[in-house]
Amino acid sequence: MDRFFPRSRYGLLALAAALALAAPQFGCVKLLTTAVYLVKGTDTPAEYNGLKDKRVVVVCRPLTELTYSCSGAASDLAAELGRKLKANLGRRIKVVDPDEVADWTDENPVEDYAEIGRALDADMVVGIDLLGFSTLLGQTLQQGKAQVKVSVHDLKQDGKVVYEKNLPQVVYPLNNGVPIQDKPEDEFRREYIRVLADEIGRSFYASDHYSRYARGTSALDE
Repeated sequence: MDRFFPRSRYGLLALAAALALAAPQFGCVKLLTTAVYLVKGTDTPAEYNGLKDKRVVVVCRPLTELTYSCSGAASDLAAELGRKLKANLGRRIKVVDPDEVADWTDENPVEDYAEIGRALDADMVVGIDLLGFSTLLGQTLQQGKAQVKVSVHDLKQDGKVVYEKNLPQVVYPLNNGVPIQDKPEDEFRREYIRVLADEIGRSFYASDHYSRYARGTSALDE
């Protein structure tokens, strides 16, 4: 395998150059695409980099009509996104403990993200509006579906919204359901929340665009 795919960056550059020179001769656009991938990789950069070196609160709120059925999913999603941010941004971010956030919001049922951030001495708040959430596809199959709106509020700018995005529906797995007898509902729900958190987190850290295809998730921005 090493004979065909050099490990060093210089080897990859040489191979990419050779593919680029060969492309006109063979009339193959794919060769040029492969050359670009070899040098640049398949990572998609973060859309918003403003969370670095900040103290960040992550909050998720379901729609009023979903409060009863999705309150657990909302808190789990906020906690999981916080873990994803720490895992991908490392020491460049301080995420406020989700238990601390939950304790404060339970005692102070306010809806303003900026107010929550100020109370917890945050620099930024990542707010997730959970517009829809389900994991059942009929009585015997499971398939995660959710719609979310993400916003980032800068407390240094009096809570100004500095980033906002409506994600298309996130479906997992994309083409088929998972039989309930093959995977318990609680386990599948946790798995889907991890997938959903990663789709949201891709706005804030670099990610491999093609990994969502490998796991069978609906792709965004297509």
